[in-house]
Amino acid sequence: MAMVNSFLLPTKSHLALHVSSPPSKTTLLSTNPSSNFNFNFNKALSSRRRKQSWHVAATADIKAASTLLDGEEDQKVLVGPSSEHERNGEREVADYDWTQEWYPLYLTKDVPHDAPLGLRVYDKSIVLFRDGNHQFQCYEDRCPHRLAKLSEGQLIDGRLECLYHGWQFEGEGTCVKIPQLPVDAKVPKSACVKTYKVRDSQGVLWVWMSPKTPPNLSKIPWFENLARPGFQDILTTHELPYDHSILLENLMDPAHVPISHDRTDPTAKREEAQPLGFEVTERTDRGFAGWWGREKDGSKLNFLRFEAPCVLQNNREIIGKNGEVNHFSSVFLCRPTGQGKSMLIARFGATIRFPLTNLFPEWYFHQNASKVFEQDMGFLSSQNEILLKEKVPTKELYLNLKSSDTWVAEYRKWMDKVGHGMPYHFGHSTISLPKEPAVVEHAPAGLVAGQSASSPAKGGIGTMHAPNLANRYFRHVIHCKGCSTAVKAFQTWKNVLSAVVVALAALAILVSGRQWKVLLLASASLCSVGVYACSTAIAMNTTNFIRVHRRL
Repeated sequence: MAMVNSFLLPTKSHLALHVSSPPSKTTLLSTNPSSNFNFNFNKALSSRRRKQSWHVAATADIKAASTLLDGEEDQKVLVGPSSEHERNGEREVADYDWTQEWYPLYLTKDVPHDAPLGLRVYDKSIVLFRDGNHQFQCYEDRCPHRLAKLSEGQLIDGRLECLYHGWQFEGEGTCVKIPQLPVDAKVPKSACVKTYKVRDSQGVLWVWMSPKTPPNLSKIPWFENLARPGFQDILTTHELPYDHSILLENLMDPAHVPISHDRTDPTAKREEAQPLGFEVTERTDRGFAGWWGREKDGSKLNFLRFEAPCVLQNNREIIGKNGEVNHFSSVFLCRPTGQGKSMLIARFGATIRFPLTNLFPEWYFHQNASKVFEQDMGFLSSQNEILLKEKVPTKELYLNLKSSDTWVAEYRKWMDKVGHGMPYHFGHSTISLPKEPAVVEHAPAGLVAGQSASSPAKGGIGTMHAPNLANRYFRHVIHCKGCSTAVKAFQTWKNVLSAVVVALAALAILVSGRQWKVLLLASASLCSVGVYACSTAIAMNTTNFIRVHRRL
C-alpha cells in the first residue's frame, strides 16, 4: 500500500522538496523505550549525519526474474547481515513481553454508544463498551458464570449484561446483579471479570494487555505531525484475513506500489517501478528507522519508523514556493487479532489540504482505501498460508533485495530479537509456531468472486448476513460509522426513489394529456437516474474490487 496517499500529495511543479538529516548517533544508540516512542520527525530531520556503514542503497539492475546470481553477485543485490552478531552467527535477544504493550483497539469516534464491541488481541478475546458515565471499559470477553461471550450481551443503564443468564457487570469488572440469587444472598466476590486498562490518545483507543503489570503510559505512541496546527487526515479501519506481521511487511514495502496498485492513483504506474535506496539510521530493541527514496537520483526524502509492538509511520516534508514547510504523514496501527487475521487503523494526512479533496465525501476515500487492500489481499493471504506450511524462518523462503526489501528484512530481524516474548512469530532466522491454528481466508477470484462480493452485498453466496473477511462490507463498513450511515442513507433513498418511479410511471399511464405524460415520464427517468446513482454508491462501499484478468 502506498506510504502517502496520493490525494494528499501536491502535483504543482512550484513545490520544492526538502528533507534534512536522519537521527544522530545519540538517537541511534538509544534503547530507552519512552524516548524512542516520541515519533519526533523534526528531531530526526534536524540531526542527520550519513553513516556509510549503514548505507544500503542498491546498484543492481535486474533485467529478468529468471536470472540466477551466485557468490559475490548475490551479495551485491541481496540483503546481508546487518550486525556483527549476525555475521558471527550469534543471536541477539532483548527483554520483551507482548502483554506489556499498548495495542490500538478502535477509532474513538466509531465505538458504539449502545452496544458492547467484541475485539481480539492475538488470541485474547476482549469486550469494549461505554459505561453510564461515558467512560470506556474493557473486560475479558467471557462471563465468569458459564463462559458466554459478554460481547453478545447488551448495555443496561451503563452496565454490561450477559444475555445468557442476565448477570450484570460494571466498573472494575464487579458483578452487581445476578437475577437467580435468593433475595437475602450476596453476589460472590469471585463473580467478577478480568479487566484491561484503556486510554484514548489522538482519537485512537489503546489497550494495555497485562492485567498484572501497571500500565506504562510512556509507551502510548504520540504522533507529533498529527498534533500540528492545521493538520487534517483521513482515518479508516479495516479487518484483514492475514497475519499482522504480513500486513506490516506490506505497508513498509514501497517497491510493490507501482505494480500491485498500478493506476489506482496517479502516483502508482507500473512503468515507474525502479530500484530504491534505503539508509537505516536506528536499530533498537523496540524497532528501527531510516530514510528511503529513488536510487537513481540519490534522493531519500521519506523517513520511516517502526516501533513495537505494531506501529508504522512514514513522514515527508515539502517546502512550498513561499518557503512554508508542509508536513505529510502516513500512520499505520496494526493489531494482531489471531493467527491469520489482523485489524488496521490507517491515517493519511498533511498540514495542507488541496481544494479538490473537499469535493469528495469521506466514504469515497474509504472505499478507495478498501480497493487498495483488496488488490493485495490474494497475495498476502496465500503468503500467510505458505509460512504456516513451510514452518521455517523467512531467510529460508524470502529473497530480500537491497533495492526493495530492506525494511522487510529489518522487521523480520527485529522479530528474531523479541519473538520469544510473543505468542508466535516468524523471524528472519527464528520461528515459533502459533498454538492455535490459523484461519486462512482467501480473497475470492473469477466469476465466484463477482457473485460473492456483490450478490448479496453484505456477504457471500447464500449468506446474507454471515461475517466474511473477504467481503468489503464486513472488513470495513461495519467498523466505520460514516460509511455505515452513508450505505443506510443510500439504501433509503434508493427505496424512496424506486417507489416514486413506480408511482410516476403509473400516473403517466392513467393521465390522458400528452404534456402530462411527457412530464411524468421525464420525472420518472430522473428518479431512475437517482436510483442508479444510489445503487452505484452502495456497490462502491460494499463490493470487492476484482482485477480484470481474474474475471472469467
